[in-house]
Amino acid sequence: MPPRRSNIPVYITTTLPYVNADPHIGFALEIVHADIFARYQKLLGREVFFNTGTDEHGQKIFESAKKAGVETKQYVDEYAKEFLGLGRALGLSPDIHFLRTSSGAHKEAAEEFWRRCAEAGDIYKKQYQMKYCVGCELEKTDSELLGGKCPIHPNLTLELVDEENYFFRFSKYQKPLLDLYESRPDFVVPDFRFNEIKAFVSRGLQDFSISRLKSKMSWGVPVPSDSDHVMYVWFDALVSYISTLGWPASANPRFAEGFSEARAPAGTAHFEGDFDKWWVESGGVVQFAGKDQIRMQAAMWQAMLMSAGLTPSKQIVIHGFINTGGQKMSKSLGNVISPYDLVKEYGTDALRYYLARHIHPFEDSDVTIEKFKAAYNGELANGLGNLVSRVLKMAALYEISYKAAKSRRENPLISAYAPHLENYEVAKAAEVLSAKVKELDQFIQREAPFKKIKIDEAGARKDVERLLAELNLLGEALEPFMPETSAKILDFIQRGKPSETPLFLRKE
Repeated sequence: MPPRRSNIPVYITTTLPYVNADPHIGFALEIVHADIFARYQKLLGREVFFNTGTDEHGQKIFESAKKAGVETKQYVDEYAKEFLGLGRALGLSPDIHFLRTSSGAHKEAAEEFWRRCAEAGDIYKKQYQMKYCVGCELEKTDSELLGGKCPIHPNLTLELVDEENYFFRFSKYQKPLLDLYESRPDFVVPDFRFNEIKAFVSRGLQDFSISRLKSKMSWGVPVPSDSDHVMYVWFDALVSYISTLGWPASANPRFAEGFSEARAPAGTAHFEGDFDKWWVESGGVVQFAGKDQIRMQAAMWQAMLMSAGLTPSKQIVIHGFINTGGQKMSKSLGNVISPYDLVKEYGTDALRYYLARHIHPFEDSDVTIEKFKAAYNGELANGLGNLVSRVLKMAALYEISYKAAKSRRENPLISAYAPHLENYEVAKAAEVLSAKVKELDQFIQREAPFKKIKIDEAGARKDVERLLAELNLLGEALEPFMPETSAKILDFIQRGKPSETPLFLRKE
């Protein structure tokens, strides 16, 4: 049974990646999986607010700009354009919203959020010493280090910070967080990540620093009523998930600043927001994030929301990392895979298909150009593309047409993959469609309508009519995964003629 249609709106967001390097395939995974889920929700008739953007403050970006010899604002503007371009390159939903944390409205929201946490008694100042990883933008305790290094950024030297900072009373929220986890057994997906954050909170929480001295690191949101400090990047960045909705004053047209220059869908540049609709009525945000962000998304941010008097997120979906050839991708190793390069060579939908079908939604996965090419040739050029070409050529040759109903009837393929997408198991959902392609190929081989036409014209025509109907259902069901390919297949069927060029050109 397909899931029920619902009038409850859906708010979906990715994390906001730092703009200190070009986009890589790891973030492409996160945003494509989120886009597939957003498009699926729209197929169910639900209103969707889909959000992404760029995190543009913090010491890592400040130092990267200084190293590059440019002003920080110029630096983030240039990199933000690279992430804005992902909209077209990855075929993202045309109504996606894009937030830059350097925008004026976001800064105002972050300042108001700070004031509310302060009014709750959860912000105080003290002298502090800590070991700090610039790569993570996080404090590191001795128990988190391997050989004195951050395990995520072993190439970076930990900084020793000794200064007066503002702190957030994270320790106050141990019990409220555990109560939240107890009341929401699906709050974090998958289960093993949920167990990880529950264990972390159960061990006890330490208050964390939420400011930096402006004299040492000036690039950040000013701390209200203290011009000597700027906000710690994580405090500021997490607020983006509500500032993008226009919080605290919904009527603020400036927070999509910069997006209109690249690819602003109608209304985005002047979006007025509706916090109550998208946060309160929807039950909160469905947050897609990487495994290195579980502490920030599922604990720190939830405690901050409680402090500000706001309801928690709806669900946190944690994905693994993408490695290549058994190694973590890094610029120093020269093994970073660019989504732009793959799209240029293979096309947008080929990348979307691979990220959906061949990347585990929760575990680490390994990607190489050789693996990508093999999947492209075997499953798209020789598989889906060849199937579409064969069916449409037979239909044109035998003058058989198919007209879909004006209103879409229930699609059994969507019903079949719906339970998987409801559980964020994107690869299993994509496998449903791959299996249908194989099933139709086997039907053609078994029934051989191209031969049957000579001895049983009525039977052959019936076979092709069935294939057209099945191909139409496949085209509809492909929309969340491969929207461009979906539109082409449905258009070919309605026009009653095959494409003049293959959907997917084989790569030698």
